[in-house]
Formats: sequence, C-alpha cells, structure tokens
Amino acid sequence: MTGYDDIALCAPVTEPYQRRSEHGAAWFLARALRRLRDASGLAAGQIDGLCVSSFTLAPDTAVGFTQHVGLSPRFLEQLPFGGACGVIALRRAARAVQAGDATIVACLAGDTANETSFRDLLAGFSRFAADAVYPHGAGGPNASFALITEAYMRASGATREDFGRLCLAQRRNATANPLALLRTPLTMADYLAARPIAEPLHLLDCVLPCAGAEGFLVMAADRAAHLGLPAIRVRAAIERHNGFPDDPIQLRTGAAADRDALWAQAGIGPAEIDLVQTYDDYPAMAMMQLEDLGFAPRFGAPGLIRRETLTWDGTFPHNTGGGQLSAGQAGAAGGYLGLTEAMRQLLGAAPGRQVARARHALVSGFGIIAYDRGLCSAAAILAAP
Repeated sequence: MTGYDDIALCAPVTEPYQRRSEHGAAWFLARALRRLRDASGLAAGQIDGLCVSSFTLAPDTAVGFTQHVGLSPRFLEQLPFGGACGVIALRRAARAVQAGDATIVACLAGDTANETSFRDLLAGFSRFAADAVYPHGAGGPNASFALITEAYMRASGATREDFGRLCLAQRRNATANPLALLRTPLTMADYLAARPIAEPLHLLDCVLPCAGAEGFLVMAADRAAHLGLPAIRVRAAIERHNGFPDDPIQLRTGAAADRDALWAQAGIGPAEIDLVQTYDDYPAMAMMQLEDLGFAPRFGAPGLIRRETLTWDGTFPHNTGGGQLSAGQAGAAGGYLGLTEAMRQLLGAAPGRQVARARHALVSGFGIIAYDRGLCSAAAILAAP
C-alpha cells in the first residue's frame, strides 16, 4: 500500500462558530478559504485542488462555490460523508497530489445554522430516515442514536456516569479553547440532571448544532518546506463505508475492519499515540471508536474511561479542544474538528490546553446515520514536524 510519507498538512483554520447565522454555507466556506490564504500567503491561483463538504451548500455545489471564490481547480471533490469527511478529504487530496492531479489542495467543510436549516436538513437527509424514522414520529438523529446507545449500554455495561465522565473531561478541555461555544464548567450533577431527549440520551449527550467552518491545506512535503509552512506529516489513513452490514445493530464502526492496516502503515502502535480525537456526536460513538482503533478491547471503553483521565493534561488526552459536545457541531465541519485540533496540538499551537511533548495523534471520523448505524468511518495517524 502506498503511504503518505511525502504528504504535508498545513494551516489548520477555523471560522469561529455561531449558534445562529443568516449567512449561507458558502459565506462560511469562503471565510475559511480566506483564512487559509492568509495563514499560508498563497494566492488564489496557487490553489489548484479543492475538497468541499457541506450539508447546507445546496442549491450550490462545490463547482458552483469555485465561481463564488474565484478558484479554478483542476482537481475537485464534493464529499458527502458527514463526520468522516475530514479524514476522507485528507486521503483524496493526498492521492491527488501524489498522482500529479493537483499541487496544493484546500480542504474545507462548513455549514450555516438558522431557524429552518436544521429542519430542512432532516427533511431531506436520507431515504432511510424518511421511511424508517419519520413515520414513527422521530424528527432527527436522536432517535437512531438512542437505539444504538441503548444497545451499546446493554452490551458493554456502560452507564450514564461513564458518558458523563467523557462529557465532563471534554468540557474542561473546552474551557481553555476560545473557539468552543460551551465553556462553562460542568459537574456530574449538571450532566445527570439534564433533561431527557430520547432515552437514554439526555441534553448533554447531544451535540449543539451551529454555524461555522474548518479547513486545512494538503501538499507535498517538499513544497511546504519551500513555502516555509509548518507542516504535519501523515503516517497512515483509512476509510470504510457500510462496515459490517450483517451486524443486527451498530456496536462497532467500520474502522474495526481496517485497524490493523492502519497501525501497520503507521509503523507504530496505540501506546505511542499522545492524543486522540474521536468524532463525538454522542458519547457512545466516541467509545466505539476508541475500541475499534485498539485503545480498548471490544466493549472495554467504559473501563478505559473509568481508569484514565481524558483531559488535555491527563493520562489519556482525548478531544483536547472540547470535541463537538462542547465546541459545537457546525454541520460537516464537525468532521474536520478533530483534524484541525490535532494539527494545532502537533504544531504546539494550542495555548492553555497544549499536550506536553505531543508527537503523534490519532483522528477518527464517523458519519451519515441511516436507521440503526452510521455508514462512514475513517481514521488517520498524524506526526509532528
């Protein structure tokens, strides 16, 4: 398998999140692109590749967006993979650079949030949702993830207190992240007292929809050096879609199918990872990813969470910027959040929450809920310069 040793990731940027905005998704994506150009010093003509992920860009598409922002890419991808889109954009962009189909690829994800955007998104999310969820009175992902969470709790012995430990650690991480929307310290009493949404899920188990965007650049390592850009190295990356389709209900993600290939490509093991960023739309899904990627045995994540400290200065730094549960979920940008945070950590650019001597990070993504499972999984192992 061809590796990624010649690939560099540069310039992690965030267009700050807002709970509500009347700006459209293209506005947030364009702002993130401007931040990428400002951070890198690149002219628009130097960016000849583009990956875009957004739930609310319609009726525009990625190609329509190029006209809005004056880009003329020779490589273009629109990636509808939800929480897995960041790592998948990294992989697709890296392969384009290696093949000579692009020189510098801007990877962007962003969405807006207004009074109707979330309702409109749910109304047209998928045929599974329309046929299997809405007729029973459920209007969004909470019902499906409640089903999955309840099954995971029965299989693993996880308790609400275990979910609370994860949420509390991430909130403490968020208090040191000026980009996080939820920064008020959280107690276990606060967590347990939160109102029910779809049992066993309560309010603080659910991400906060918001508006915003994330981005980064992908290019050859020697080009990044020539441009004088601090660069992250890519040790390994995987993606899988519709993993384990014969499982009656999702109790593992597709990452479990490719875990061994990921570690073999990276040439290191879980013990050498200094920080982990999982896609945390709900706590149970973060736990599954920790198991699937080798940090705990199957159904062993509750024990890991009881045993370790998940704060940025703890024994197992996890979602060091607060994750989506405290930073917010700006639509598809949630699939980039772990990547941009990991890049900042490895560049030593996370003041107030910097993991000491961080050399290696693992980022995992998960997304596109159908009825009883999410369909997209991805993971990457990154290394400091």
